[in-house]
Amino acid sequence: MALVICGIDEAGYGPLLGPLCVAMSALRIDDWSEGDGAPDLWQRLSPAVARAGVPAAAGKRRRGGGRGGGRGGGPGALLVDDSKKLKLPNDARRHPLTHLERGVLSFLLCDGASEDRAIPANDAALLRALGVALPAEEWYRAEPAPCPAACTEGEVRIAANVLAGAMDAAAVSLCALRCEALFERDFNELVEAAGTKAATTQSVLQRHLWHAWEHWGAAGGGSALRVVCDRQGGRTQYGGMLAGAFPEARVTTIEEQPARSRYEVAADGPPARRMIVQFMPEAESRHMPVALASMAAKLARETLMARFNRYWQARMPELKPTAGYRQDGWRWLNDAAAILTPAERQAMIRRA
Repeated sequence: MALVICGIDEAGYGPLLGPLCVAMSALRIDDWSEGDGAPDLWQRLSPAVARAGVPAAAGKRRRGGGRGGGRGGGPGALLVDDSKKLKLPNDARRHPLTHLERGVLSFLLCDGASEDRAIPANDAALLRALGVALPAEEWYRAEPAPCPAACTEGEVRIAANVLAGAMDAAAVSLCALRCEALFERDFNELVEAAGTKAATTQSVLQRHLWHAWEHWGAAGGGSALRVVCDRQGGRTQYGGMLAGAFPEARVTTIEEQPARSRYEVAADGPPARRMIVQFMPEAESRHMPVALASMAAKLARETLMARFNRYWQARMPELKPTAGYRQDGWRWLNDAAAILTPAERQAMIRRA
């Protein structure tokens, strides 16, 4: 039996400026049995893949003597971890996005569902590959920048080839790596309508859950579906949110504990569908698919903020760029006051 395990995580929930990005990765493990726990994909794909600061372990023999890894993690291992651990300081020797870009691009090249295995030629193509649609606001429509920006094409292709070999040997495949960006206008409308900022992440989370449900939730198809999400704002109860997202399904609470909240979502169909959804704190440190989603969300947001900064610096070259976080966001708004119209300023400020 196979298992499809999806991880969902966000980047940009707190900033004053820029989008909220929520990403989902989905990986299929072919040699899994009902009742087994979630496999440790860091271990399965080692030494091609490693966590930040953790040496890769030797892979196990799989499928006719192949290996899911080699003899330990060297400096060339692809780092997959919480994006906050992988983004380098701005004053580092290497580009701050080196690990994020190399990791996300390498996995995109291993996407078995994609017809285009080419490295995206520019940042606009990268966003399209992740499923991010640009909004009407002109500050996200700057001229495209080359991709990759933080590493070379050769580095990406080497890492992707090693990753593809490890995934094949470990009976693991990538089903999807996708991201949705919630831009300022929609963000503010959701906050205003719901009266809470939590509605923003919940809205995109529900769409990712529906995507997983529709694509991999069919029961009896030879695979099971598990979804792991980072805990949303410290909450432990998500049954109501899931019932609202799947009104024609049965939502059963398995457990609601400080360590994790788990639910079964099931429908008789046709076709019959079933998935287990789990929310837990620091999920990106415990499940590789969540870490990969964290990386994709962060890379998408950083790419969008780079476009934002290029647009405004073309109008005011001396304007120092911003990542949009609150203190620096207010600094940027003050510095850019001379070139911002009142309508532009109002449109770009997130209200929660």
